[in-house]
Amino acid sequence: MEVLRVKGFFIFVFCLWISNEVMAATIGNSSVSSRPSVLKIGALFTVNSVIGRSAKPGIMAAIEDVNANKSILPGVKLEVILHDTNCSGFLGTVEALQLMENEVVAAIGPQSSGIAHIISHVANELHIPLLSFGATDPTLSSLQFPYFVRTTHSDYFQMYAIADLVDHYRWRQVIAIFVDDDNGRNGVSVLGDALAKKRGKISYKAALSPVATKSDISDLLNSVNLMESRVFVLHVNPDYGLAIFSIAKNLGMMTSGYVWIATDWLPSKLDSMEPVDANTLNLLQGVIALRHHTPDTNLKKSFFSRLKNANGTKTSSFNSYALYAYDSVWLAAYALDTFLKEGGNISFSSDPKLVDTTGSMLHLSSLRVFDGGPSFLPTLLRMNFTGLSGQIQFANGKDLIQPSYDILNIGDSGSRRVGYWSNYSGLSVLAPEILYKKPPNTSTSNQKLFSVLWPGETVAIPKGWVFPNNGMPLRIAVPHRISYLEFVSKDKNPPGVRGYCIDVFEAAINLLPYPVPRKYILYGDGNRNPSYSELVNQVALNNFDAAVGDVTIVPNRTRLLDFTQPFMESGLVVVVPVKEIKSSPWAFLKPFTAQMWCVTGAFFLFVGAVVWILEHRHNPEFRGPPKKQLMTIFWREHCERSWAIRANHMAFCSIDYQFKLHGKLNIHPHSAATILTN
Repeated sequence: MEVLRVKGFFIFVFCLWISNEVMAATIGNSSVSSRPSVLKIGALFTVNSVIGRSAKPGIMAAIEDVNANKSILPGVKLEVILHDTNCSGFLGTVEALQLMENEVVAAIGPQSSGIAHIISHVANELHIPLLSFGATDPTLSSLQFPYFVRTTHSDYFQMYAIADLVDHYRWRQVIAIFVDDDNGRNGVSVLGDALAKKRGKISYKAALSPVATKSDISDLLNSVNLMESRVFVLHVNPDYGLAIFSIAKNLGMMTSGYVWIATDWLPSKLDSMEPVDANTLNLLQGVIALRHHTPDTNLKKSFFSRLKNANGTKTSSFNSYALYAYDSVWLAAYALDTFLKEGGNISFSSDPKLVDTTGSMLHLSSLRVFDGGPSFLPTLLRMNFTGLSGQIQFANGKDLIQPSYDILNIGDSGSRRVGYWSNYSGLSVLAPEILYKKPPNTSTSNQKLFSVLWPGETVAIPKGWVFPNNGMPLRIAVPHRISYLEFVSKDKNPPGVRGYCIDVFEAAINLLPYPVPRKYILYGDGNRNPSYSELVNQVALNNFDAAVGDVTIVPNRTRLLDFTQPFMESGLVVVVPVKEIKSSPWAFLKPFTAQMWCVTGAFFLFVGAVVWILEHRHNPEFRGPPKKQLMTIFWREHCERSWAIRANHMAFCSIDYQFKLHGKLNIHPHSAATILTN
């Protein structure tokens, strides 16, 4: 009996030991907390940058406001872990991996689209949402990166705003100058698609290295200045974008006739350096720039005033990224509060795929997976609240709703807003908040902007192109005929051809307000007349730019080329058989059919009989022999119809039992002739 008791005791102790080991192993593999006292979120951006100097105060202010609000995350303290990417893709990636070791439930950032592409793969594996306020690359919205949540507007909308702006001023070609990175390449690609829908195009894509020197910038501007287009779209980083304008001014590219359109990097730079010095404004005179539109509310003004008065800030001016960073923290706070109230658990575990089995020094096994991430992500995407930057609500494609931009014209006295753009109503002089209350209207007549002061301090809209210094003259094909030389023929004197067609073409060219370089090229061997259909095909194949000559306009050729209006008779006639119609004395009967004539005669007799019945008892003219009465009836009937031939109604008159019936009968000789000839 004692032996059984001892065995039972050891079995009990052994079971307790196994339970403790299992629980310890479980705790070592996963940390679980249903309502933690502290929640950590990460922040990943370049602190010492145009965007970072505004974003950091915004994030810190949001953390302070969330913790002070007792209705959001009650009993939970929200902490932020900040990692600086130092404007480096490599260091930014390393900093992001270190951030993921701290069991953060979300990360505010990254600022760079290049880093976002890399870190999004890590976020997908660790189930940690990235709330980026600065990565605007349009391709980041793809289904490849479900945990990337953009809390600002994608460059997709900004490029369509630029396309609408280009189309508004009737320009057809632009030159895109951009930084050759993910954000620059993909943004310009969307711009090309947007312009194509407006029947425009990017005539040249000028790529700059992310570490371009002043010499590189000068060489690039010199090359694009030799091209035809004078409309430049500048999509670069805010840190060295002003250097491009400085070099362009030295090259004479900021004068009349040039058009410069800058994306939101320029207003972000200027807003963060207020007051802007006069030299910078003079450098940017006439530039058009787009800025993220945020409603002008009292809450926004008080927030900027609060940041300027805060201690420890490195700048006294802030751009719109401070608002987006602030709203990103509140988005995470609202989503976490909803997630916990709906029974979600905050737990982290190790990823078995990252177990170190090769002795690597990277320690990837320290990266923690957010177990609640798959449930937390949908909660984030269904949040809906009004932030400092506007309405925070996501559409089906994970983009913020109601994207809009301010269109600014920069002058000597600062930036002047000349209108707005929104994907709701396009270009307008009314704020988007007003337009959202009206039905959408994107018609051409509704696209309006205030007047713009262009480079060179002119209000005249630049035509947007010039003849390039390195351009080729128009290649004009001229048929080398051996007959009808009066129309076109070879000539020993310049321009090498002569004739009536050449004279008409030269007269039209001379009416243009600008010169047109051209070169006439004879088509044919001069021994026989060339094939005009083959000449048309050569122009369609772009072997020639145009053709001048006595080219007949026929349907097959109009399918390939556009023709001018004919300026001489072609001599073509149409031969058709003619059937001679003999005249007949009975032609007057042809306007009516036989049935119609019968009906007319019957009514004639009927009316005559009625008149005779009513008249012969009182009127002596209707008495006498039957032959006389019949003649009277026909005569009176004829007189009555002749008198009422223009009557437009039937009239019944009853005076002393007299009754007259007048019918409409309106036949003119030319009407009958028309019926006969048609």
